[in-house]
Amino acid sequence: MTDLTNLTVAGIRDGHRAGEFTAVEVAEAFNANVANAKALNAFIVETPELALAAARQADADRAAGTLKPLSGVPLGMKDLFATKGVQTTAASKILEGFVPPYESSVSQKLWDAGAGMLGKLNLDQFAMGSSNETSAFGNVISPWRRTGSDTALAPGGSSGGSSAAIAARLCPAATGTDTGGSIRQPAAFTGISGIKPTYGRCSRWGIVAFASSLDQAGPMAQDVRDCAILLENMAGFDAKDGTSLDLPVPNWEAALSGDLKGKKVGIPKEYRIEGIDAEVDAMWEAGVAMLKDAGAEVVSISLPHTKYALGAYYIIAPAEASSNLARYDGVRYGLRDLPEGAGLQDMYAATRAAGFGPEVKRRIMIGTYVLSAGFYDAYYTQAQKVRTLISQDFMKAFEQCDVILTPTAPSAAFGLGEKNTDPLEMYLNDVFSVPASLAGLPAMSVPAAITKEGLPLGLHIIGKPFDEQGVLNAGLAIEQRAGFTAKPAKWW
Repeated sequence: MTDLTNLTVAGIRDGHRAGEFTAVEVAEAFNANVANAKALNAFIVETPELALAAARQADADRAAGTLKPLSGVPLGMKDLFATKGVQTTAASKILEGFVPPYESSVSQKLWDAGAGMLGKLNLDQFAMGSSNETSAFGNVISPWRRTGSDTALAPGGSSGGSSAAIAARLCPAATGTDTGGSIRQPAAFTGISGIKPTYGRCSRWGIVAFASSLDQAGPMAQDVRDCAILLENMAGFDAKDGTSLDLPVPNWEAALSGDLKGKKVGIPKEYRIEGIDAEVDAMWEAGVAMLKDAGAEVVSISLPHTKYALGAYYIIAPAEASSNLARYDGVRYGLRDLPEGAGLQDMYAATRAAGFGPEVKRRIMIGTYVLSAGFYDAYYTQAQKVRTLISQDFMKAFEQCDVILTPTAPSAAFGLGEKNTDPLEMYLNDVFSVPASLAGLPAMSVPAAITKEGLPLGLHIIGKPFDEQGVLNAGLAIEQRAGFTAKPAKWW
């Protein structure tokens, strides 16, 4: 039998329907891989029994002729999504032991579609980070290695547990969340695909909030088709989320096409930043050639306010985080640190000091500062004005093109510990991904090349609002031409 853990979501779905294997066999194979990969630290909680229960139901549904869209497919769930009866921590000590009595809207949709859960995936604490080094439950280790080196590499962040698990074949696909690049950058670092849909496509209800005007759930998987399949089953209007888009969910998988005849691809001159890695630049040029080969016309575009995007993001996101994280106070749920004889304010201070990690505290402090009296207009209001200008830049650019092509990240994966002494250097990992987040646009990373050191690089496609199809199709065109088949050599 084919190694079931190398199959894609589409391969598992179709093979199970055809009777080539049972869903229980699939679940057992992935459960075994998860159990044997502790060295990667990709999972905070493993739920093999839930994966098997869903698999038994899938096999019963097949026998009864009542299969669902994802019957037989086990998934990893980023530990930012509330899962009823299963611990949800956002990788923070302040929520350790919290077991939600409810299910997030996105995870509920996936379970309703027949999927099973292999476990809760590790991440940067409260999704704040670009390397998966801020988790209270330890670093996630990328399954990739530089050629001839044993240096432990970052799997990207914040969805690093998701990206590492997919690359290591611990799960065929997983959920991620993207605030400033947290689906796309880890996808690029680990040689997988991931799409951040238009803001509002997927409900935020039941997802632990970081920055509410930016956070968006999306799928991460081995290839573009799998992302389309997952997104169809994650998206949709939710009355419980005031920012949810009341739009029909397209059949993205059925409409997939790598033929880009009649389409225009924009190349933003502002993304040619000083000091960009030569291999990243060469991959970008190769990507341009791939899209031309697919029939697209390539045009030069300008996004003049790009240089202000990172600064605006690191004002807006921490500001919203400082507001969202105020709920973690030791009163209602999660950690409570109550020193003897302490009053209410002492409890707040002690709980937050013990429960939040250094990066979370840093962002809360930044956010509180920019929202404080005397600084609100100078920083937060100004950043929101810049955000508007960035959105307008994109809308003007889309008068000339259908999608935009850039690199996903300025470099390949770096070693754990190599950048965490300088927060600003770490924040620069988001330089290519943040503008699309500020504008709420759909954007995707697709693996496109391997460096001389044997590490994956990703190309980044940005689309018009609500045009996930255009993004997926451009991604498929790259996937078909890049011929990326590399997998990490097993060492764990």
